[in-house]
Amino acid sequence: MKIGGGCHCGYITYEAKVDPERVGICHCTDCQTLSGSAFRTFVFAPKDEFKLLAGKPKLYVKTAESGAKRLQAFCPECGTPIYSAAVGNSPFFSIRAGTAHQRAKLVPKIQIWCRSALGWITNMNSIEQFAEQPPLPRLQEPHKVDHRDCRGVTGS
Repeated sequence: MKIGGGCHCGYITYEAKVDPERVGICHCTDCQTLSGSAFRTFVFAPKDEFKLLAGKPKLYVKTAESGAKRLQAFCPECGTPIYSAAVGNSPFFSIRAGTAHQRAKLVPKIQIWCRSALGWITNMNSIEQFAEQPPLPRLQEPHKVDHRDCRGVTGS
């Protein structure tokens, strides 16, 4: 499957050929910290099937729990994470699925580092949901439990 994507500000754009069966979610604490979220969604692209079209990412090397070094590439302008790869001659890139224009078609098939998953992640439907952002005062109020799915929510 051919995908295209880029960062939030548009400085970095890319195209890649990916296998939609190789999409996953990582719950490791490094991904939680580096994404600023509860998990990170990724899709693998062979090195020779990933091409930067514009921009040059800033690179950061993190050390995994295993001791392995992982290159983290992100936009130097807006900070959007773009991909990670093994340091050196990595055979593939782990593209951040949220940066792909086709992200709705990149459905995760596997979850890794589940021992680090936040306890509430398995019960997202019990969290009150809005189709769009509610007014700020509404966000500051205590939230009721609403079992509706985000796709069908009209707000409250």
